[in-house]
Amino acid sequence: MSRAAFLALLAGLAAGPALAQTACPSLPPRANPPPEALPAPVPGPWWQPRVQELDRILASTDLSRVRLLFLGDSITQAWFPLIFQQFYGTRAALNLGVGTDTTQGLLWRLNRLPLGATLKPELVVLLIGTNNAHNPQAEDVALGVAENIRLIRQRSPQSRILLVGLLPRGATAQDPFRASITAINALIARCADNKHVFYADPGPMLLDGAGNLSDQIAYDRLHPTMVGYAILSAALEPQIRALLGK
Repeated sequence: MSRAAFLALLAGLAAGPALAQTACPSLPPRANPPPEALPAPVPGPWWQPRVQELDRILASTDLSRVRLLFLGDSITQAWFPLIFQQFYGTRAALNLGVGTDTTQGLLWRLNRLPLGATLKPELVVLLIGTNNAHNPQAEDVALGVAENIRLIRQRSPQSRILLVGLLPRGATAQDPFRASITAINALIARCADNKHVFYADPGPMLLDGAGNLSDQIAYDRLHPTMVGYAILSAALEPQIRALLGK
């Protein structure tokens, strides 16, 4: 490593904490944070095996080549392979989605990733929080999302973040999850400074004119079908293309 590169690395490490503190100022850290904002493994039979699988993938991947990093839960993990390849196959993309993940689970995982060391993506696509949306306190879930953004900014300050609003769930606009997701999205959207953090809300593209979510778009009214992923990817494409420069 050249002296100039070494000095740049030191400057980035020193700037990380300061940059993190400026992220999501409308959702500042709390003295007594809720569980959603504290790193913790997710209990259950699916989360840990997937985390272990990703450990093996990370160990066998040249992380220095990754330009585009996807972080999230099962919606990210299950991105339909043909759709993922079509949109991101030429962009050195890495999918680190984990089924059943939560804001606190992702915080735990981020602390174990070599983010900012060997893994320095140009863009992080972040979609997390739907597995916390049962919490009636939207501010708690939003704070968990904000803490993930702050941690990414601290660890990898050169990475831009495309924060994706929670996708709609439930068959109709009257489903109780819809109001919760709307409230969470309204809070996390404020994290966008359009310099380092950007916000996308592709959810409306998945709904019909009456606000219904068809099982042709999301087979269980939560997880997208191949058609749903095609719509989601197309909705995100203009921002991803602009942020990656191609």
